[in-house]
This record gives sequence, C-alpha cells and structure tokens, in this order.
Amino acid sequence: MSDTQKLDHKLFDHTILKADATKEQVIRICEEAREYGFMSVCVNSFYTPLVSEKLKDCDVKVCTVVGFPLGMMSTESKALETAYAVEAGADEIDMVINVGALKDKDYAEVLADIRAVRTVAKNKTLKVIIETCLLTDEEKVKACELSVEGGADFVKTSTGFSTGGATVEDVRLMRKTVGPDIGVKASGGIRDAATARAMVEAGASRLGTSATVAIVGG
Repeated sequence: MSDTQKLDHKLFDHTILKADATKEQVIRICEEAREYGFMSVCVNSFYTPLVSEKLKDCDVKVCTVVGFPLGMMSTESKALETAYAVEAGADEIDMVINVGALKDKDYAEVLADIRAVRTVAKNKTLKVIIETCLLTDEEKVKACELSVEGGADFVKTSTGFSTGGATVEDVRLMRKTVGPDIGVKASGGIRDAATARAMVEAGASRLGTSATVAIVGG
C-alpha cells in the first residue's frame, strides 16, 4: 500500500475507552463514525446502550469491550458482561484473555474463558485481545491458536492500556499463525496513516484507534 493510497474507512473501529469518557464525547465519536463510515464505534459496556441508540439507523456497528483492560476477572463475569452488551445492542465483542493463565500454561482455563464468551455472544463477531506486549512470541502463537479453537472471528493485539500497543512484527506473526480466514485487529499506538498502512501491509484486517479521524483526514 503506497503512502498516497487511501485507507478504507471500513478498516477502522473508532474507539473511546478512557475512564473519563463523557456522554458528550461518546456521542461525538458516534457522529464522526457516521460521517466517515467507519466499521464500528468501540466503547466500554456502560456506553453500549447509548451507542446502539445513536447508530441504530446506519451501518456502523456497535463494538463493546469485555473483561477490559486486564482480562483477569472471572469467566462468569466476562460472560455476564457479554450477555449485557449483546442485549444492549452490541454487534461485536472484544474480550481480553486471561493473560496470567496463559503464562501459567493453563491452556484449558484460557480456552474455557474464550468459549464461555463465544457461547454468550452467539452470532456476534468475537475478537480476542491477547495483549502481545506481555507475551513472548511462543505465547503469542499459543494465544492465537487458543483463540481460533475457542471460536474467535478475530485476534487482536492489544488493549492500548498496558505496556505497549500493536507492532508490525506482532501483526505479521499473528497473521501467519491464524491464516487467511481469521481477522487480525491491530490496536494500540496507531496514530497516523503511515502506521496504519504498515499494519495493513503486515496482515491486519481491522484497526482500532482513537485517532481515526486524524488518520483518514491526514
């Protein structure tokens, strides 16, 4: 992808996940997503009903994060949050894996966690956040494999709230691991068009960022 080639607006999940996000700010994000035709608006579950209402008459999807940002709550809690989000109008669920269980090589626990959310999410798009900045390459591969086994539609690099975000190397490794039929979402630290293009060239099929308007406008 050349530096002058425009990025498809449907690559982007327009994101507002900060703890101090206000209703006014979330509404503005929804308006921007409608104006630019982004794929989704990504929010914490508290704002799912509001976003669902604001986007009800357009094709921009509602994306809700679950178990965010640490992933260390109980599986039952993640399932309950997912059920709430789906009932409130979420089209897509971005869940965080249990990173500690992965590092302990408790793969059955990690898989059960993903499968529980997959079951409750039903036919909604499920993205599994593996938090690459906390993992070795071997762990990244295993996390991707467990995500696919658990029924994920996408694997996602990062929450953007840990020690690092998406890297080209991680996106490339994730794409190699999951193959061509599973989505790869790069998220965290994508703030300009050059970085966005690099992620796409490495294999990302979705980009999560709060700087979406600046990226597509610049």
